[in-house]
Amino acid sequence: MKNKLFFIILIAIVIAVIFGVSKFTSSSKVEEVNAEDIKTAPEFTLLDMDGTRTSLSDFKGKVIILDFWATWCPPCRAEIPHFVELYSEYRKKGLEVIGVSLDSNPEKALLPFIEEYKINYTMLIGNRDVTDSYGGVISIPTTFVIDREGNIRKKYLGYRDKSVFEKDIEELL
Repeated sequence: MKNKLFFIILIAIVIAVIFGVSKFTSSSKVEEVNAEDIKTAPEFTLLDMDGTRTSLSDFKGKVIILDFWATWCPPCRAEIPHFVELYSEYRKKGLEVIGVSLDSNPEKALLPFIEEYKINYTMLIGNRDVTDSYGGVISIPTTFVIDREGNIRKKYLGYRDKSVFEKDIEELL
């Protein structure tokens, strides 16, 4: 019994090291962008669950919430209902929500999750190139708020209440 417990603990440690301990933690950092530091959001093209190629530029002229997340991440899961509600409320005014899944096996994990949480916004399958282009997403959720001109206005590390994103959206719409 002791050997079995030791083996399980050892496996958990190895997994934490492989995936990086920071991915299992949630920070509550916010990076507000000063006017002189505004940067254009890096362009990307990713596949959705149907295999359709979708680019950030497809949403030009919209305010975008770009959320890097995974199905196994509790803070990510807690934010999903907020994004569903915000998209329903503000999409006709020019909001787009884009979820970028960082799941290791998205083909298996994502469809049931999308159905369970009734996700109504764009869901894409992420990769290393896109996370690197956004500064190396090392903790999830990491969420960017992008204005209508395609500039990053905010970067949030960790869970945020719906009201935080709603305030940002209303300022930019």
